Amino acid sequence: MLILGIDTSTTAISVALHDGDRVVAEATTLDARAHAEHLAPGIRAALDEAGAEPRDVTGVVVGIGPGPFTGLRVGIVSGRTFAFALGLPVHGLCSLDALAHEAWQSGHRGGLLVATDARRKEVYAAEFVLDAAGLTRVAGPVVSRAAELDESWRALPVAGRGPLLYPADLARSADGAGGPSGIRLPLDVSAGALADLAVLRLAAGDPLDGLEPLYLRRPDVSSAPPSKKSTLG
Repeated sequence: MLILGIDTSTTAISVALHDGDRVVAEATTLDARAHAEHLAPGIRAALDEAGAEPRDVTGVVVGIGPGPFTGLRVGIVSGRTFAFALGLPVHGLCSLDALAHEAWQSGHRGGLLVATDARRKEVYAAEFVLDAAGLTRVAGPVVSRAAELDESWRALPVAGRGPLLYPADLARSADGAGGPSGIRLPLDVSAGALADLAVLRLAAGDPLDGLEPLYLRRPDVSSAPPSKKSTLG
């Protein structure tokens, strides 16, 4: 088994390879505006690190968001194209689940809010409970202003960049200070965590999330309405 994980739902353009037991390679670039430029080199870098070729990959998992329209689409389309070209199965997984899974891997237990940058002064958010067995998403994902999230959510430790963007509304920092007992909570989605969670769910026979992107709102750019040509009577 060699699973290619791809996520472009956050600032991180993240690619990883997972052999069924562990992450064997990961390449991540932080750039909120150039997902397309960095993704293909990231795939190549991960393959090189693992000493693998595209033909060695046995499956693909992509983060389906929620995330900004353009960046999210780059990852999903690239993953589907890679899988189609090699005749591989391709799966989707909620990107917020991957952030919660990385927090679980770091040792966090209990309630957790994942809040990522949705732009327009909003966050994508979901509530999780993490226990010894893994994670459960109990509510969300939603898109909202941080200050308008339920008060019980805002009291939770937070993974994602939400607290860095809106510290007055999400007081627990995600840079390490917000985690209990000094546990560092992740800022961006790791394709390694995404692939690891997918492998665990597939092994357990649990369903994944399909490939429909979680945009949660209309794209920032839409087609212009048809122009009205004037005519002479």
